Amino acid sequence: MNLGRISVIATNVLREVMRDRIFYIVGFYALILAAAFRLLPEFAAATEDKMFPDFGLAAMSAISLIVAVFVGTGLVNKEIENRTILMLIAKPVSRSEFIVGKYLGLVAVLGVFITSMTAIYLVFLQFSKISHPIPSILIAVIFLLLQMSLITAVAITLGVFTSSLLATALTFSVYLMGNITQDILQLGRLSHNPGIERFTQGLYLVLPDLSRLDLKNHAVYGMQALPGGITLITNAGYGVLYSAMLLAIAVFIFSRREF
Repeated sequence: MNLGRISVIATNVLREVMRDRIFYIVGFYALILAAAFRLLPEFAAATEDKMFPDFGLAAMSAISLIVAVFVGTGLVNKEIENRTILMLIAKPVSRSEFIVGKYLGLVAVLGVFITSMTAIYLVFLQFSKISHPIPSILIAVIFLLLQMSLITAVAITLGVFTSSLLATALTFSVYLMGNITQDILQLGRLSHNPGIERFTQGLYLVLPDLSRLDLKNHAVYGMQALPGGITLITNAGYGVLYSAMLLAIAVFIFSRREF
């Protein structure tokens, strides 16, 4: 694969997203935080110091998920529907470079999104004078980007061989089930039914374990609430390897499609 061609495709994705003015969503995030900053003391004055930081990270995660799913599932499908894929394939760009470039471009978009929302989030925390452990919050944000990068790989892989609408529904389903894979596995063990247990073990092996990359519920309590350093590195490696595996599947499927 040619890194120059991949970077051109990734840059075009970033430009296209900026042209669609999707970055206005960052302003929407700021409005959500402003509303929460004003309303939360009215409902939970005693626990505001924990609820607002939790809410800010949860809102950041939800907005990033929406962008990853809706943009990711349409990245390849839009090129196919508009027939622009024919011009791209005619050029000296391999299909693997096309998929990887699209993926890295959306990951860059998510990186800008999450970085911007993190800056706004920390400003609100500073302005509200709520004590906040910055190191653990930054680690949680990095893992949020890893999680959304994995979801992006899921969205692109599904978008390669299904419609945008179906790929969107399936990606949201993978996200929801991926956050409870360990609970599904435990449920199968508690059933004492060999068939159910094998089924839940299969789901656990196939679905991504997104709970490994979800630190938002622990970050506001400081570094002591996060997993150890070895566990963090292992979980980060898991996210990267799973994303790479999904991209390999997407390239394999896309390389066999006829247009």
